[in-house]
Amino acid sequence: MIYNFFYNLFGSEIIAGFISAALPLLIFILPFALIAVLLERKVAGHMQDRLGPMRVGYHGILQTIADIIKLLQKEDIIARENDKLLFNIAPILVFAGSYAAFAAIPFTSAYIGANIDLGIFYIIAVTGLVVAGILMAGWASNNKYSLLGAMRSAAQIVSYEIPTILVVLTLVMFTGTTNLMTLSENQTALFWNWNIFGGPELSLAKFLLIPFMMIAFLIIYISTLAEVNRTPFDIPEAESELVSGYHTEYSGMKFAMFFLAEYANMFAVSAIVSALFFGGYHSPFGYLGNTLDIQWLIPVEQFFWFTFKGVFFVFVQMWLRWTLPRLRVDQLMTASWKYLIPIAFVNLLIVGIITLI
Repeated sequence: MIYNFFYNLFGSEIIAGFISAALPLLIFILPFALIAVLLERKVAGHMQDRLGPMRVGYHGILQTIADIIKLLQKEDIIARENDKLLFNIAPILVFAGSYAAFAAIPFTSAYIGANIDLGIFYIIAVTGLVVAGILMAGWASNNKYSLLGAMRSAAQIVSYEIPTILVVLTLVMFTGTTNLMTLSENQTALFWNWNIFGGPELSLAKFLLIPFMMIAFLIIYISTLAEVNRTPFDIPEAESELVSGYHTEYSGMKFAMFFLAEYANMFAVSAIVSALFFGGYHSPFGYLGNTLDIQWLIPVEQFFWFTFKGVFFVFVQMWLRWTLPRLRVDQLMTASWKYLIPIAFVNLLIVGIITLI
């Protein structure tokens, strides 16, 4: 969609493709990462009865900009025993997998990188590059801590993709689509039409589905926490035993690429959860643009609501980080294979039966 707009504007496939690919990074992901890192420090500080960064700028507001300047100036260190080719490719691959997911996420009804019919499954598939990149980073580092962190991460991400896919199948069976744009549009612009409340159709099934939709939401949200290595599932990076895990040996901008990919992933999974269950970019109360008959205002409002919902779920991820202790490896696997997967499977069957009835 956005590609067609720029192609019609410039008449060049190369220019249209380049701008379409760069827009989410330049106008959304980089600013979001800067704000989210500062927000995490401030959330952590206030939850622990302290202030967080305060020195650079008013109340430390420029601290993340100072960090970026510092990372740009740091020496790019590669140890003699590293596998240099894989070591250099790994952060690029991890970031590429995270960034590619944004292609199928609808920011507003007027902006989506690629309106793919299999959008949600494309996102699940392309983020598999992250697993390959993390394994590559751990192996190429020639460091036992890094390798152990990479193996933990691969096992964790693959395990928690199963309940995620089961929940996605539940939504596909209920809505009949895997296109995130269509899925968002089906939920319309009032909160009682959201999938978390049984969808837009007023019927007995709507009220029967509400508890099972809430269960599905909790399962996919917990699973996405594990897939982006957030507490209590951050054992691949566990500083207490792995000294940062798979990115221990990285410095400068290579480390920053892992960091940026993590925050991009945090927002991506939050956006997917909001699109699946909470109306996506839709307002919960209708649009001021419709009331004032200003049609160009509607996409602006949609972008606000899309960002607000995504940032709210990112905030919850940060909240959990400073609330819950880290799980052990066996507890993490138990949570997925013994609890989330069976519950998600039974939930899928029940939703299917209610939908058929």
